[in-house]
Amino acid sequence: MAQDNLGIKPTEAELTLLNVLWKLGPATVRQVHDAVSETQKTGYTTVLKILQIMHEKALVTRDESNRAHVYAAANSQTHTQSSLLKDLVSKAFGGSTSNLVMRALNESPSKQEIADIRQLLNELEQQE
Repeated sequence: MAQDNLGIKPTEAELTLLNVLWKLGPATVRQVHDAVSETQKTGYTTVLKILQIMHEKALVTRDESNRAHVYAAANSQTHTQSSLLKDLVSKAFGGSTSNLVMRALNESPSKQEIADIRQLLNELEQQE
């Protein structure tokens, strides 16, 4: 299922729709529109057009077997996030993951986030 999509990165609007599809699973345009409309004002035809563009870019798949087409994310959330993160680290942090982490930690993480980070670091150390 995971494709590289030839380095195509989703736009902000496309990421919004991908987040809906990752949460809902395969969904019709109406279902995606309803979910997006809970947090922002967006027209049905706008959602439809973005999904059509995303299909052309191979960011989503489309099942046309029913009258209402069903869209699904072409890649997992983890795959897409990893790809975007690698791009961000390369472009904004000169390839340094530690610079990214240090910057993120300066953005006031919650106590729970700090505990989660500490646990992850402990697990990584144990793997070595």
